Amino acid sequence: MRAIWKGAISFGLVTIPVKLYSATEEKDVTFHQVRRSDGSRIKYKRVAATDGEEVAYGDIAKGYELASGETVVLTDDDFKELPLTTSRAIDVLQFVPLEQVDPIYFAKSYYLEPDKSGTKPYVLLRDALRQSGKVAIVKVALRNRESLATLRVREGAFVLETMLWPDEIRTPSFDFLDEEVEIRPQELAMASSLIETLSGDFDPGLYTDSYREALQAVIDAKVQGREVVQPESVQPTTGTVVDLMAALRASVEAAKKSQAAGAEPAPRTATATKATANQATANQATVAKAPAAKARKATATKGTKATKKASARKSA
Repeated sequence: MRAIWKGAISFGLVTIPVKLYSATEEKDVTFHQVRRSDGSRIKYKRVAATDGEEVAYGDIAKGYELASGETVVLTDDDFKELPLTTSRAIDVLQFVPLEQVDPIYFAKSYYLEPDKSGTKPYVLLRDALRQSGKVAIVKVALRNRESLATLRVREGAFVLETMLWPDEIRTPSFDFLDEEVEIRPQELAMASSLIETLSGDFDPGLYTDSYREALQAVIDAKVQGREVVQPESVQPTTGTVVDLMAALRASVEAAKKSQAAGAEPAPRTATATKATANQATANQATVAKAPAAKARKATATKGTKATKKASARKSA
């Protein structure tokens, strides 16, 4: 990993020099815009809206548009003059219980590594923080933007979790929150039973990105010149909510059967529909990696079965 920031944790009169690293990486499949006919990459030019002339990167500044429609132009020098006292410091403000910090505030995670001269105070603060069972609330400036953040311990290292400011969190404003919804004790008990049936210890290794794997399989098949067999997709139903108790009871039974078979419970929607019980055991769609011959054979088999079903209906 490559450090993306260098600074220090400021803890009272103690200063701990550290390096900052990204703690996460998204593994989405990336694409380029290309011309459909030959795959040629599409490029874009930066042009001025007033005259259409291309603008060099060095001539680009940041503009803030006023309500009147006028634009205030800000250059790099303007940003350098801003007073960011935390530009090279992680300033510890307070220590609080982690459960008091709503996860909605969290934005991005970073690891902190101490410089050699700061190893001992780093370990000292780490052990003291872990023993307290709390997290540190800090301020830090990254990429010319000051953020609130938490400092906690994970696998022996400090994790800096940048946070949104309170005025950046939206308040939920939905009509149903003002409605009086009657929930029967039996329904609440059955919903609690479903939660209990699906409860367990969190193990992130049990979950995979099925869509990304299927998409990668399609790309691999195209590269190798193989046919891709399209899986039978399970379409979500939009039926009317029926007997809520029956839907919950069916969900509990399906969850118990899934656990008895040692399978991972499939995700479920909160809306109970007529197809709830049937969908609970539906298989996830997968991309077959069979060669072209197998793909054709599978297609032919489906066609034969469809013909037999049609003949049977005619006879009936």
